[in-house]
This record gives sequence, C-alpha cells and structure tokens, in this order.
Amino acid sequence: MKHLQTFRLIEAVARAGSMRKAAEDMNITASALNRRINRFEDEFGAELFERLPGGVRLNPAGELVLHHYRAALSDLSRVQGQVADLSGERRGHVSIACSQAVLPYFLPREIARYRAEHPGVTFSVNVRDRAQAEQELASYSSDLALVFEPVYLVDFEVVHVVPQTVNVVMRSDHPLAQKTELRLRDCLDMPHVAPSAQYGVRHLLDFAARRGTRRVSPVVETESFDFIRHYVLHEGVIGFQIPIGLKDPGDGSMLFRPISERDLQPGNLILGQMRGRSLPVASARFALQLASALREV
Repeated sequence: MKHLQTFRLIEAVARAGSMRKAAEDMNITASALNRRINRFEDEFGAELFERLPGGVRLNPAGELVLHHYRAALSDLSRVQGQVADLSGERRGHVSIACSQAVLPYFLPREIARYRAEHPGVTFSVNVRDRAQAEQELASYSSDLALVFEPVYLVDFEVVHVVPQTVNVVMRSDHPLAQKTELRLRDCLDMPHVAPSAQYGVRHLLDFAARRGTRRVSPVVETESFDFIRHYVLHEGVIGFQIPIGLKDPGDGSMLFRPISERDLQPGNLILGQMRGRSLPVASARFALQLASALREV
C-alpha cells in the first residue's frame, strides 16, 4: 500500500513509453515523476526502465514489478468486494475481454441483468481478438475473457464452453438462400466478405478451405463483424459470423444459414479466466451468471 501511487506512475510510464507523456496523463510534472521513480528504484535496488533515444520501456525487472502490482491490485479488489458483501451491498469492478460477436446482444443483456441486482458494480468491456484476450488475462488487464477459438490456452482456465457453427450471412434474395444445405465450396465460389486472419471465424474458414484445396478470397476483408452484417445488404455478397452475434431483423431482409458440418466443424466460444487466479467477488459472480446464460445459448 505504501507504494500504490508510485506503482500507478510506473504503469503509466510503461503504457505511454515516455516520462513526459506519462506525466501529462497523470497530471504531474515530468521532473516530479522522474524523481518519484528514481527514488523507488534506489529503494528497490534495481532500475525498472530501459532508457531509449525515443523514450523508455520496461526492462525485465520492471515487468516483474508491474506484474506484482497488478496481482496485488487484483487481490485488494477481491478483498474489497468481500468486505462490501458483508454489508449486504455488492460493489466492485468487472473487466472482460471479449470477441466482437458477443457485443451486439449477449453481453449487453447480461451486464444489464447483473447491474439490475448490483448497481454498485461497474464494468469495462474490452474488444479483443482471440490472442489479445489471453494476453489481457495474463497481464491482469481483464478479469474474464469470452472469446471464440482462443489461440494458446496455456494460462487460460476454462469456465464454460459452447459450440458455435459458422453461419453464412446473406440477403434473403441471394441465390444460396434456396439451398437446403450450404457447402463450403458453394460459399467460396460466391463473392464474400470475411473477417481478418486474427479472428476465430477466419481461422476455421481458412483451415477448412485448405483441407479442400480451396482459398478464402474475400472481396472485402474487415476487422468489423458489424460491417459484415451491413455490407451484405448493399452488394449482395455473403458474409460469415457465429450465431451468438446474429439476430433476425424481423423484416425479411436477411438470412443466416449454417455451413454444413461435413465441411466445417463448429468452433468453441469459451469463457475463461487466468489459471490459478482468485477473482474479485463481483467478477466471480458475473462469471457464474455468464456460464449459466451460455448453457441456454
């Protein structure tokens, strides 16, 4: 607790990559910030930053110190949540790294449902791809991750898994709308919009296409699934997304159809946390709610 503000300053410098920029962000003079960190380094017995011509970056010792600070902050948050529970009023903050697919419908509904019972709890929703989400957990930047087809799963403790079949998104008058079964080869023969390579949907498409000696060759490649849903209405191309991020518009303009599992096996939407971490009370209870809701999906 003695060095809590100093740790915040160290984190700000690491984030900004510059003493001057970090000082502006933290509303302190650059000279005062530099003195504060130098005094901590002298007391700690090691330098934390590598001084570069264009700024600074954490050295290995600094990375260890920052990791310790974030872990300690997480523990403190957990204890604060437990103390708040003793008074009968849950407080705290929940940070979640998630795939875009859960943003339009699933996650807003679940956060609103949780806050209806616990209005003292606040949230941070961080949109991340499947590799970044796991990094967020390891750095204590997020408490939970809800991602489609995570990459590594090394330090990822799985809370719940729900299979998701990749769907074709298209206008209701598209030629593929008449087919009773959508084969991947038929989809790839059509002009299509696809997510970028870092996303789980694209990973599954690329893997299945290579297995069939085909290629995913989108006319438009994007990092936005929202863009895909809207673009198919304008050009009459097809797009790809998982069901949890789709909702019938109700006007008959758009259809969603699964790609045949003979060509493309379902992927996994996974809720998880960092392995071995004791979550703050609010985050742990929200994880239980999400797991329950995912079972219904």
